[in-house]
Amino acid sequence: MAETKIFARLKADHDRHRDLLDRIDETQGDSDDRRYLFEAFRVEVTAHAASEEMSLYATMLANPDLRDEAQHSVAEHKEIEDYLTELYEMDFSSTGWLTRFRSMKERYLHHIDEEEEEMFPQAEKGLSDAKKRELIKIFEKEKPKEKAKAAEEEPSSEEERG
Repeated sequence: MAETKIFARLKADHDRHRDLLDRIDETQGDSDDRRYLFEAFRVEVTAHAASEEMSLYATMLANPDLRDEAQHSVAEHKEIEDYLTELYEMDFSSTGWLTRFRSMKERYLHHIDEEEEEMFPQAEKGLSDAKKRELIKIFEKEKPKEKAKAAEEEPSSEEERG
């Protein structure tokens, strides 16, 4: 079962993300809970996306049969990153924040469902067992680094990144 470990690991992250999203959705106003849970989600999903791109997506992009799926998912990662930046900069107590959060939640759930139901099965068929073992090693090495990096950085808009 080691050959599917990369996909099980990614799905385990997705399950944690689903839980955090549900918990954030239950918060009210500009509470400590909302801020704490949102920051935990932001850091976790940012690190997950970067590590996923460095491991699985990098390999998929090099494979013509898997490239379109990977490009689509990379674009969706960027969309979620934009939502996170926008939410971070909004008034956490406004009804607009919760409305925007729910839009982001819907888009992210769509993204991870699509990965799990379509992309992962395709990639699993197209990758050797050795490559899958290599990918889990890359993911496990990169994620802690990316998590530390995400925790240190505040999200910034396109203009600020310049």
